[in-house]
Amino acid sequence: MKRIRKPFVLAVIPARGGSKGIPGKNIKRLAGKPLLAWTIEHAKSSRRIDRLVVSTEDSKIAAVARRWGAEVLDRPKALATDQADTLPVLQHALEHVPADIVVLLQCTSPVRARDLIDRCVERFLAEKADSLGTVFADRSYEYGREMPRRQEIRPRLIDNGNVYVMRADLLRKGDRYGKRIATLETSREESMEIDEPFDFWLAEKILRERWPPRGNA
Repeated sequence: MKRIRKPFVLAVIPARGGSKGIPGKNIKRLAGKPLLAWTIEHAKSSRRIDRLVVSTEDSKIAAVARRWGAEVLDRPKALATDQADTLPVLQHALEHVPADIVVLLQCTSPVRARDLIDRCVERFLAEKADSLGTVFADRSYEYGREMPRRQEIRPRLIDNGNVYVMRADLLRKGDRYGKRIATLETSREESMEIDEPFDFWLAEKILRERWPPRGNA
């Protein structure tokens, strides 16, 4: 019987040093540890990830990443500007670490259920998807229209930036999504993204008061 090779899963955490809204955001402390450390811990606890790299051009971020047990991939400064897209960052990672599947984890999403990453990879594989992204159900509606009952609102599944799973061969060709797109809906807390100081305050509340502790969190 021919043995089926297990796909190699690479997790990439992009963490550049040039945040304008919150200087030093990726290593700013949140609920007792650097923001970046939350995502490193999530990735390291995953059963599905074979290798993890933090992609950065910043020496301080690199030092924090190593302190929390992550491998650092030196990112060219040209891929760390305000205008730089994520796709070339992932392609750069694949040049150094051959993989079949790439899991993109953004450290600005510090709230994740213990098994969220594994559930995303498992659904990606089960659905034979080209890509998968986490989403939340948005039931908002336009002001000025008659207010519907909440249960009558057809939700839109909005990208929440928490976990992305992608075929590496498509990424190498410049395609992040492919044709077979899958989604996995998360809790409202897991849709927390940190872009401004208020988000830090809210994430601190969620992690300390509403979310189960993880490891030494």
